[in-house]
Amino acid sequence: MRGWWRRAIASAAAAAAVLAGAAAPAQAEAGTLALAGPVAVGDQARFAYGTDAPDGTNWIGVYRSGEGPVDEEYTEPSLAWAYAPEAEGEASVDTSGLPAGDYTAYFLAKDGYAWLADPVGFTVADDRPVSFPADGITLRNAREGDAYEASVGGLASGGGGDVSFRKTGGPDWVRVGGDGTVTGTPEGSGDAEVVIEAAGADGSTAVLTATVPVRGRGQDLVGGLNVMSFNTWHAGTRVNGYHEKQLRYLIESDADIVGMQETEGEAAERLAEALGWDHWQTSGSLGVISRYPITEERGTVNASGSVKIALDGTDSEVAVWDVHLGYTPYGPYDACDSGMSVERILEREAESGRTPQITDTVEAMQEDLAAADEDPVLLMGDFNSPSHLDWTEELREKNCGYADVPWPASTVPTEAGLTDSFREAHPDPADVPGTTWSPLFPKRDGATGVDEPQDRIDFIYYAGPLAVEESRTLVAGEPKVYPDHADNEWTSDHASVMTTFSLGG
Repeated sequence: MRGWWRRAIASAAAAAAVLAGAAAPAQAEAGTLALAGPVAVGDQARFAYGTDAPDGTNWIGVYRSGEGPVDEEYTEPSLAWAYAPEAEGEASVDTSGLPAGDYTAYFLAKDGYAWLADPVGFTVADDRPVSFPADGITLRNAREGDAYEASVGGLASGGGGDVSFRKTGGPDWVRVGGDGTVTGTPEGSGDAEVVIEAAGADGSTAVLTATVPVRGRGQDLVGGLNVMSFNTWHAGTRVNGYHEKQLRYLIESDADIVGMQETEGEAAERLAEALGWDHWQTSGSLGVISRYPITEERGTVNASGSVKIALDGTDSEVAVWDVHLGYTPYGPYDACDSGMSVERILEREAESGRTPQITDTVEAMQEDLAAADEDPVLLMGDFNSPSHLDWTEELREKNCGYADVPWPASTVPTEAGLTDSFREAHPDPADVPGTTWSPLFPKRDGATGVDEPQDRIDFIYYAGPLAVEESRTLVAGEPKVYPDHADNEWTSDHASVMTTFSLGG
């Protein structure tokens, strides 16, 4: 998300004070906070509250269980919130977009994070009939004669909270356990279609068709990869029903490896567990989810992190780097709004942190790049910067009169031997711009109609034996622009980018 639009749930001033290291406000005298009734998916949560220190900016914020301002300091934006200004009263917090699960509510002082009462844990129950986010799903590849395992157990929602699974159709070699685990040893190659029924404790049922692509004996387990970079926009929480929508998008896109940003420390884990995939999740922005096993977590370097993924045991691995570079100051604003010289723009790129961040990342990648002929390397993420490949002479007018700007966030990886997969697939930026920022913010100022610079700022770079088959930007549905976005099928303010690679290119 571009920082110019960033809005923490509490006041920006309070968040800025905490992020700058200011002490949390002194705790007021003990108050009260209580859930006024049960909460189901799609409901508002009602809280009764009381305090000896009423204020028009006291508020109730909802966080995932165990998270939030546990030390009376800002940690991440709340998932939902409402002001609670009276000495005693009831406040309704719009939790209608939250998935089923356990949450914690905090009663907080003056747009800040000092507790006015002890936090309250509560559960959002799912009393809807059991359902799957899509009619069908493709599971990880199998190979003839090799033992196989996958899972659909996390995909079902509703049904009274207790769902069991069974196979109702498909090849004899496939078994489906009551917990949704799919196992067996394939007896031939080709796609195996398995019909799976989920039955809820409430008596409701839903059906999913799971396809298992089966490779032949002696074939590589994975012949191609769909690789995606996906900025989730505060984990998707700005859109109602985001969990099911994100799952549906990932299932229908048929992605294999997804580098994620703005995960709020949880989206990668949540989505991977539902999909039955592997995941790597930081406590902040970054995360990677994979249809295939993550075999090594290599930690973080500045604004990036890395994992290794085994596509076919140790015979076929890929090194994956995920980045989320600094968002401010933003180069296109310096160019389009301020008319700065290219020299000053590049100085500001360094001031933003992006230049040292991408330099540190590429330096940390050197061992992987040196071995790229053996194990391919991927670098993806939200770079918060355009590419020098897109600011060309032909697009000078579109780019506010500028051309040939050597944006460091793209020149540094290119000079290190990495290839921009989207621009390899679409060499002419005038013909296929590949804009990822932003489907939700075509205008910065609705009153004056000032254009928000539209740019490609999300990238997938690669090195090693991969061949680009295609690359495209993706959204789900037809997103309405901010502030009418809450019911969008698309849960982000970026478009994602996905490249299809064949292995051994």
